[in-house]
Amino acid sequence: MKIDSHHHFWSYDPVAYDWIDDSMKVIRRDFLPEHLRTEILAADVDGVVSIQARQSLLETGWLLELASRHDFIKGVVGWVDLLSPKVSGELERFARDRKLKSVRHVVQGEPDEQFVLRNDFNRGISELQKFSLAYDILIFERHLPQTIRFVDAHPNQVFILDHLAKPRVRDALFEPWNRNLRELARRPNIYCKISGLVTEADYTAWTAAQLQPYWEAALEAFGPRRLMFGSDWPVCNVAGGYARWHQLVTGWVARLSPDEQTSVLGGTAMEAYRL
Repeated sequence: MKIDSHHHFWSYDPVAYDWIDDSMKVIRRDFLPEHLRTEILAADVDGVVSIQARQSLLETGWLLELASRHDFIKGVVGWVDLLSPKVSGELERFARDRKLKSVRHVVQGEPDEQFVLRNDFNRGISELQKFSLAYDILIFERHLPQTIRFVDAHPNQVFILDHLAKPRVRDALFEPWNRNLRELARRPNIYCKISGLVTEADYTAWTAAQLQPYWEAALEAFGPRRLMFGSDWPVCNVAGGYARWHQLVTGWVARLSPDEQTSVLGGTAMEAYRL
């Protein structure tokens, strides 16, 4: 199957989604399964993984409920409070639903630059394996050094890096992102999503040539069997939309072997998320 490993749903509320500023006003509306279905049908994508956009248990339950009603939603990345001493119970409750595949915390939004090294957070991460759950890493590129230490502390945990750790494309900075990404990729228990690049660039002026070095660095670091396509829909709509990003990625992978193309466009996501 062709899998979109990263997208969001929301019923828009200006308070809950206050991060959607005026430069992103095009996504200040509802984005629901019926809207996504149109996009994936046009791109010949078979299934998706739905990612939390709010840090609440209600969000996790809502996404799982949507997944139960829409077969094309193959998996959910939810949120639980990994800092809580009650995290095991919450994980047990949600993991009864087999479509829960991973959890995520918005680390990029934490004021503590060393958040991933906190003892309570790592205790929460250590609970995931018993429920066969992956963990999605959402960080900025400046968090890569401490994230390497974090991943090293959990050698048997499956990790999935969202948005290539958000390199500073808009500022035309390639290092130290490239060096740190390659170091992180040496850990065999981490996968990486080809997603989110267009919104790290100038929304209206980015070019394929500008983004290609980041794709090539990720390909060399992780190889096609640990890379997966993600649209970051509807956020990608502020910088060109689903079809344009999907076309760009399929163009990049066209020079790979058929098996490698299959991995990036679906196989890696199926393996990492146990779809």
